[in-house]
Amino acid sequence: MLDRELALGIDIGGTNTVFAIVDSEGNIHFEKSIKTKDFKQPEDLVNEIYNQLQKNSLLQNIIGIGVGAPNGNPFNGNIEFAPNLPWKGIIPLASIIEKKFNKSCKVDNDANIAALGEMKFGVARGLKNFVTITLGTGLGSGIVVDGRVVYGENGFAGEYGHIRVEKEGRVCGCGRKGCLETYVSATGVVRSIREHDSKNQASSILQTIAHPTSLDVVNAAKDGDKFATEILDFTAKTLGESLADFMCFSNPKAFVLFGGLAKIGTSFAENVEKYMNDAALNIYKGKAKVLVSDLHDKNVALLGAAALVFHELKYS
Repeated sequence: MLDRELALGIDIGGTNTVFAIVDSEGNIHFEKSIKTKDFKQPEDLVNEIYNQLQKNSLLQNIIGIGVGAPNGNPFNGNIEFAPNLPWKGIIPLASIIEKKFNKSCKVDNDANIAALGEMKFGVARGLKNFVTITLGTGLGSGIVVDGRVVYGENGFAGEYGHIRVEKEGRVCGCGRKGCLETYVSATGVVRSIREHDSKNQASSILQTIAHPTSLDVVNAAKDGDKFATEILDFTAKTLGESLADFMCFSNPKAFVLFGGLAKIGTSFAENVEKYMNDAALNIYKGKAKVLVSDLHDKNVALLGAAALVFHELKYS
């Protein structure tokens, strides 16, 4: 058993839920991933996490629990109407966790958590004005202005994935049409295989794969597939032009990309930055960088969730 104070960090995503035991220096001592959709009720998920930690004798030194979740409300600890989760409506997640673990729990939006983790342990260390863009099942953004995460009146600032980029565009899980995440998230990239019009589509290797993923698109592009390359360029252009508009709002020093597409490497980020500067107002051109998180292997969301414990629960 570890002889130190520890935090339980939980990252709830539309596909996977990852949880870890983390110390105050950002070292992860235990990490496990489970399928979110395997659990019909949030209580079932919480019970599974508890049982896994109990089995590995990791409950004793936990001083608190931090959770990053889609539509996680930092003011009341609820998940509220998250479109990509199997549980609908308002989920009192912090209350469920506190009842099971008998520990204090802090819930925040998954994208805000990523921003906090990046600011404490990642490429955004030392930056006071930046935005994290998480490209996963959906698109999340965490906004930091003057060294503070922006929450807004009700805790939901930063839902940039639901800024509409096409008036009558793709149907989004939120119920509206044309949201940014339907084009540039991992799910959006897959949709582009079927919905992006191209003369190169018929000859693409992607048409021979029964259920292609965004990784298949990346790999096909690396192999010279013209349609896959076109999809990635379309994705970078859509995201870059949208970030050019974002600069008008918060004037950030950097955008930090995190998630599957960001793992391609610097080439995708450089392409996004090019399109961003092409579309930016003159006063913003060349003023912001598009960076790739260096915390992919450590899971920035888990580190951010742990930071909630050490910096908010412990000292509040």
